[in-house]
Parts: sequence; structure tokens; C-alpha cells
Amino acid sequence: MRPVIDRNRCEGKKECVAVCPYNVFTIATVAPEMRRALSLRGRLKGFAHRWQQAFAANAGACQACGLCVSACPEKAIALVRFC
Repeated sequence: MRPVIDRNRCEGKKECVAVCPYNVFTIATVAPEMRRALSLRGRLKGFAHRWQQAFAANAGACQACGLCVSACPEKAIALVRFC
């Protein structure tokens, strides 16, 4: 299982970073080329939060505990089976 972040929902509030015991997440700036794929709502949220969002930079360390999923106030994280 790997965490997948919905870029249209994430507001970079850092709850996932704080709660993850495996240091899977970081907060970083969404690259301009990634911004183009966002919905209007996603772009507005991104702009409002200075394009800071969570990234699963160390997704391989994820143990699928689900703490990030329940901690995210925007419900922007899902655990997806990785093959």
C-alpha cells in the first residue's frame, strides 16, 4: 500500500507530516507543470496556501497504518495498493 495525495484537496496543513511515524511525508511547493493539471478549485486552494502541499517523498517506507488518512482534514490522502 502507498499513500496517494489528491492535489485538488491538499492544503498543506502538515497533519500527515506530524502524525506519520515512518517519515513518509514532506511539505513542498507544487511545481508549475503540476499546477496545470489541477481543477479550478485545486488552483484556488493552491494559490491560497502558497502552493504548499504534502508529498509522499518516502512512500516506500509506508506501513499502511492509516494515521495520515484519518489525520488529514481535507480527506486528501488515500492508501492505494501498489503492485
